[in-house]
Amino acid sequence: MRILLSTYGSRGDVEPVVALGERLQALGAEVRVSVPGDEEFVALCARAGVPFAPAFAPVRAWAKEMISRSANASPEGRAKLISGQAAEIVARQYDVLMAAAEGCDAVVACGLFPSCAAARMVAEQRGMRYILGTFCPIWLPSQHTRPHQYPGHPLPVEVTDNRALWDCDIRTKNALFGDAINSHRASLGMSPLDNVRDYVYGDPVLLACDPTLGPWLPSDLIGALQTGAWILADERPLPDGLEAFLEAGPPPVYVGFGSIAVASEAGRAAIEAIRAKGRRAVIAHGWAELGLIDDRDDCFAVGDVNQQALFGRVAAAMHHGGAGTTVAAARAGAPQVVVPQIGDQPYWARRVAEVGIGAAHDGPAPTAESLSPALETALASGTRIRASEIARSVRADGAAVAAKQLVDML
Repeated sequence: MRILLSTYGSRGDVEPVVALGERLQALGAEVRVSVPGDEEFVALCARAGVPFAPAFAPVRAWAKEMISRSANASPEGRAKLISGQAAEIVARQYDVLMAAAEGCDAVVACGLFPSCAAARMVAEQRGMRYILGTFCPIWLPSQHTRPHQYPGHPLPVEVTDNRALWDCDIRTKNALFGDAINSHRASLGMSPLDNVRDYVYGDPVLLACDPTLGPWLPSDLIGALQTGAWILADERPLPDGLEAFLEAGPPPVYVGFGSIAVASEAGRAAIEAIRAKGRRAVIAHGWAELGLIDDRDDCFAVGDVNQQALFGRVAAAMHHGGAGTTVAAARAGAPQVVVPQIGDQPYWARRVAEVGIGAAHDGPAPTAESLSPALETALASGTRIRASEIARSVRADGAAVAAKQLVDML
């Protein structure tokens, strides 16, 4: 059995797919993992021992360009940018996945919608099984929730029925991605689609998030198999300098925004808020390239680091609310301060607060003053006790569960 795993996105999209590939190999399946060719992701595949096949382009430079071009655009302008980029992604990703899928029996696609659309067309052309994987419940049609709102396509305020809103979501995705997908289908001699969302989603979908943190209520609009988060075990030791810093004083507060390009002011605000609470800090550079703001010895800056080892030794974790970072902190029992920026991050911020394992910051632009009450909540003894309790219920076997389901399915 040969399975192609595909994603196009940041670390939070790539690492779970690599984890699934590792577990599939352990069950005897042959896998190819197509992810962006950024150096960190090539290294990730090598560490997990899964064969790497590059996606159409490295993602870090592409994301930086997208952020720059959309920074001052109107919602309508951002919608046009999304549609224009979708056409490029569909066409270029189709070509690389068509080659990578040679000899494969199935493709599992995650990440950006146009990339998944390309994978679905490859599966259709080659007669392969196609399965979509996603990392958050909010992306899936459900009578229990409202759909995500896209730039230039606001949800109608007068509509309160979730089913009707998910019908709007079909029209929105047709407007944003329909031309890109149907134009490429026409170039291949394939018939046009009148519902690109349901074509790309398929049924069932693998929902790769923890049931405690992101519960899925059964929906009659789509079938979802919730497996738990796909977590790649990390055995790397912490850097010597970080180890020495941790040993030299009380547990610090971790600050990191992963692949999100937050303003440098966010790092300064975090350090100032943490110092105001009498705490030390570990600052993760991330794609925002955050760093120290002075030469005081109460802060330590790190690059790529083993979060699984680090989060068990911090007083709290302040982050952007990516699905992977949220579950890593929850597994370690680290109270959280979530400063959501885009996409599903507001959902994870809300869930952290609802479950009682931390606090959600109000808005994407923190100041030292606005972070103070959130930090106070996260550093409270009751929050740490609750975080320790929840840590025992967070599943670590999601990738293994998903791999077994795929093998049985195929």
